Amino acid sequence: MHIKKYIPYTSVFAFIAVLFSTQEVYAMHIMEGFLPPMWAALWFAVSVPFIWMGIRSIKKISDENSSIKMLLGLCGAFAFVLSSLKLPSVTGSCSHPTGVGLGAILFGPAASSVMALVVLLFQALLLAHGGLTTLGANVFSMGIAGPITSFVLYKTMNKMGTSKAVSVFVATACGNLVTYIVTSIQLGIAFPGEVGMIAAIGKFMGIFALTQVPLAISEGLLTVVIYNLLASYHKNELNQLNLLRGEKA
Repeated sequence: MHIKKYIPYTSVFAFIAVLFSTQEVYAMHIMEGFLPPMWAALWFAVSVPFIWMGIRSIKKISDENSSIKMLLGLCGAFAFVLSSLKLPSVTGSCSHPTGVGLGAILFGPAASSVMALVVLLFQALLLAHGGLTTLGANVFSMGIAGPITSFVLYKTMNKMGTSKAVSVFVATACGNLVTYIVTSIQLGIAFPGEVGMIAAIGKFMGIFALTQVPLAISEGLLTVVIYNLLASYHKNELNQLNLLRGEKA
């Protein structure tokens, strides 16, 4: 790979960082120590099989073509940048993009779970964004549920003959929304309170709804831009991943 190929992505990432940068606020990632130990352990256990499958998937892809590693790293960087940006919501909390839809589209949901694990681990240790005890829950919502949604939608729309741009947009935007729906469910079942589980889940969903919907749309549009750049500069790699299926990127 030539360094020049990555100049467009550097420019886009820098633009995103400036556009969405805000003062530090409470993040949507479930914070350190927030979940009861039982639920924290449960989400760790649920996430482990996906992480294992993801490691095997990445190893297989890397063994078949080592040049794909750079593309994999680019997807991880995209997820790290987007999911580190926090936008305050009207409720005093905040929302942020996820960035994992691109990796799910290119490499599949299993590999995306590993990307999310690495991203969330670095954010917890370096940015105090999320936490180690809640890592399993955050991986499941952002690295498993969201990517599976993006992957299934992308493949389904491709089979229907939908254009690449529309498929990427819908898949990543919906993957973003599902991430927050799952997070709301995780919080609602852990803290049903006096109103009950269903009402608690609805309450958590309502907290982020006003900011998350436009964020999901924005993430979908940004991912289309990055995908188009990949199609222009890394068409061979995309063909090797069997994404284009003989079509023009």
